Amino acid sequence: MDESIHPAAAPASERPRFDRDVCVIGGGGHVGLPFAMICAESGLATVIYDTDRAKVAQIAAGKMPFLEDGADELLPRVLASGRLEVTADPQLERCRFLVLIIGTPVDAHLNPSFSALQRAIDACRDQLRDGHILIVRSTVFPGTSERLERHLRDDLKLDVRVACCPERVAQGKSLEEFRTLPQLVSAFDPGTLEAVKELFGRFCPELVEMVPLEAELCKLMTNSWRYLQFAAVNQFYMLASDHDVDFEHILHGCRHNYPRMSGMSGPGLTAGPCLVKDTLQLAAFSNNQFVLGHAAMLINEGLPAHLVKLARRQTALAGKTVGILGMGFKAESDDPRDSLSYKLKHLLALEAGRVLCHDPYVPDPRLVALEALLAEAEVIFVGAPHRMYRTLAIPAGKVVIDVWNCLPSLASA
Repeated sequence: MDESIHPAAAPASERPRFDRDVCVIGGGGHVGLPFAMICAESGLATVIYDTDRAKVAQIAAGKMPFLEDGADELLPRVLASGRLEVTADPQLERCRFLVLIIGTPVDAHLNPSFSALQRAIDACRDQLRDGHILIVRSTVFPGTSERLERHLRDDLKLDVRVACCPERVAQGKSLEEFRTLPQLVSAFDPGTLEAVKELFGRFCPELVEMVPLEAELCKLMTNSWRYLQFAAVNQFYMLASDHDVDFEHILHGCRHNYPRMSGMSGPGLTAGPCLVKDTLQLAAFSNNQFVLGHAAMLINEGLPAHLVKLARRQTALAGKTVGILGMGFKAESDDPRDSLSYKLKHLLALEAGRVLCHDPYVPDPRLVALEALLAEAEVIFVGAPHRMYRTLAIPAGKVVIDVWNCLPSLASA
């Protein structure tokens, strides 16, 4: 272990001894596993702790449980180096830094919940030690980091320092972006801040220092801003398609040699485990006065119904076989969490005779072969614009709804 990484609050003679640098709690997930590999690659003795024993066994065998660029090569390499361990049994007492990366969903009333984080901490209570540094990497409701530190100090009677360093990577591109994008770092005392700066400085090119509440809000506002941008263009798409105007021609006119609009995205199903959830957390923090966020949710979540309406204008859906191409929440992803393709499937099941779905990545046994979908579906929707669909030949006579302008037969000249 590198002795230069330590909290500055205590003299070296008083610091507890740890034989591992980092334990990633929830380390088998889409964010935790790439982060653990980056830590190990940078020379840190790293432990992945995840309660999913099947996933732990798969990772320990050097097999990635999901798609991540560059990970298939990196995982076996860091395992072979001996700097990466994988376990379903907590070994927190061995590690200086405890990096908390677990899901933080909203509850049934669309409000953020602290319970998942507190359960994770309380489940490890017996292995927590004075001198640990707990890094909150999950996206959390503003004030959660302070609440965690208070819980550790007042309820559990532990001197565990808390830092908030929210992740900001795009799923599937995590390894690249950990190495290239600035990292937000924050803590409640200078010693802890210096320790986390030393940790992240091993692989991150630039650090942005904040106080914890600023870091929490920065992550939420970043995701909410993206969600608002997607909602704006989806609203424009709905307006144009309601009046039978080619939105792709409008989009081309907006962007073409016009720098102020060069960043305008195209329309599409805006989904996944982060954007809408984080927008709702920000709405809750504003006492439900975040009207832009609420409006964005209505637009983005309403797009599947709009697509069904567009299909209905071209043909009666009753009794027909319809197909959806792409069930992941975004292109080139095997992650179906909160994918609006499944919401589209549900809406179509209420009207059509059969709904067939295909995806080259998502492990869903209900999916059908691409050839079967193209042959049998009379109406075809593009749910996720995977690369393989961009050269797909759609048989003549099909009604096609392609909000992404993905299919070659529909792409603008």
